[in-house]
Amino acid sequence: MANKQKILVVDDESDIVELISYNLTKEGYQVFTASNGKEGVRIAKEVYPDLIILDVMMPEMDGIEACRIMRSLPEFKQTFMVFLTARSEEYSEIAGFHVGADDYIAKPIKPRALMSRINAILRRNAGEAIDEHVVDKLEISDLVIDRDSFLVFRGQERHVLAKKEFELLYLLASKPNKVFTREQILKAIWEDSVVVTNRTIDVHIRKLREKIGDGYVATVKGVGYKFELD
Repeated sequence: MANKQKILVVDDESDIVELISYNLTKEGYQVFTASNGKEGVRIAKEVYPDLIILDVMMPEMDGIEACRIMRSLPEFKQTFMVFLTARSEEYSEIAGFHVGADDYIAKPIKPRALMSRINAILRRNAGEAIDEHVVDKLEISDLVIDRDSFLVFRGQERHVLAKKEFELLYLLASKPNKVFTREQILKAIWEDSVVVTNRTIDVHIRKLREKIGDGYVATVKGVGYKFELD
């Protein structure tokens, strides 16, 4: 059965693009390709993919910068961004999550594992969309957290968050003053992703504080984080 979901593959290695495109097409996805970050941003604005697979190291514009640009645009706030790279240094992973990546997959590519990961990400998104128990809008403290638009309002200010940043804030704010352990946060937001570490949570918390202010998410040393409500 044909799958109408769109996936954009951005990588400067043609053999990698061909391998991924072949397997995605076989799964029924609509596949678009680009050979560098600049071209990837341009095509993304034309086709609005559901998921974008980005290599980190590319000519003209790398994947980190391309992701940063797209995450700054409201139309890509719900788009999944997955990094694909041969680099194993922690810098690549942390830099990717810092600009709003949802996941991180290392080369060499194992088609079956890659397809399993992509299918799981998109299925999870579909499940979230039909969850009747999720409250669409949280009004807490002086914040309005709108799940439909993935926007956060503070007075007259409007804040656009990356998908994982929004999900993390929504999780904490859904139970004010409850302390969520790092393990609970990892399970709720990233599920079984093998590349996510405690450092990833710290990066997302720091980004949240930079965007909405320091007075909302409190650190409980040695345990985790909570949305602080007086």
